[in-house]
Amino acid sequence: MLILLATGWWLLEGQEGSPSPLARLTGMSDISLHKLVGWILAGAAVAGVLLGIRAVPSFVAESVRLRRSELGWFARWPRAVFTGRFGRHEGRFDPGQRILNIALILGLAALIGSGIGLVLVHGGPVFVVLAQVHLWTTYVVTALILGHVLVASGILPGYHGVWRSMHLGGQLDARVARRLWPAWPRNSGSGRRGRAAPEEDSEHPGMAALQERSDPRSRAGEGVAGPRTTR
Repeated sequence: MLILLATGWWLLEGQEGSPSPLARLTGMSDISLHKLVGWILAGAAVAGVLLGIRAVPSFVAESVRLRRSELGWFARWPRAVFTGRFGRHEGRFDPGQRILNIALILGLAALIGSGIGLVLVHGGPVFVVLAQVHLWTTYVVTALILGHVLVASGILPGYHGVWRSMHLGGQLDARVARRLWPAWPRNSGSGRRGRAAPEEDSEHPGMAALQERSDPRSRAGEGVAGPRTTR
C-alpha cells in the first residue's frame, strides 16, 4: 500500500519523466510499478475477503454499530489523545476505529475500482470521471492511513502502549486495554487479571494508565491483557 501511495504521489506531482527512487530500485517506470502494485493490492483484497469471509459479518456489524451512549466519546476524544481519559464505549472497536474501518474500506474500494477503470478505459468522459475519483480518493486514503499510523505508533500520549498489540505479538498491558477498550477486557475476563489499584481511584486516571507498566516479576498472565488487534 505504501509503495502504491508513494508512486501515486510521485506521479501526481508531475514527476512522470523523472524516475523515483523506487523506480530506480526496481528498474521499472513509476507508471508500470504503480499499475503492478495496484493489481497486487486488488488481488490481495479479494483473497482477504474470501479467506476471512466468516469474520466479515461480525466485523461489519461491529464497525457500523453506534450506541447513543457513546456519542460523548467524540466530545472527549480531542483532549483524550493527550490525557488518556477517553469516554466509555462498548464493543470491540472504539467509535473512532469504527469510522476508520468503514472509511478506509470504502476508500480502498473506490481507489482500486477507479484504478482498474483507468487501466481498462482509454479516454472519453468516463475516463475523466474515473481520474477525478481516483485523485480525490487518494487524498482521503492518504489522510486515513497517516492518521492510523500516528495513532498506532503510540506517539500520542493517550495511545501510549497501543503499538505493542501490533508489533510485539498482540500483547497489551491490562491497564492500557481497560483505558482504550473498557468493555473488551471485562467481557473476555482479562480485566480480572493484573495488579490492583483501579483507575477510578486515581486522581488522574488517564495519566495513571499511561504511566502503568507490567511488573516483570508477575506470574504468567498477570498484568497483561490477551491479544488485541487495533487500527
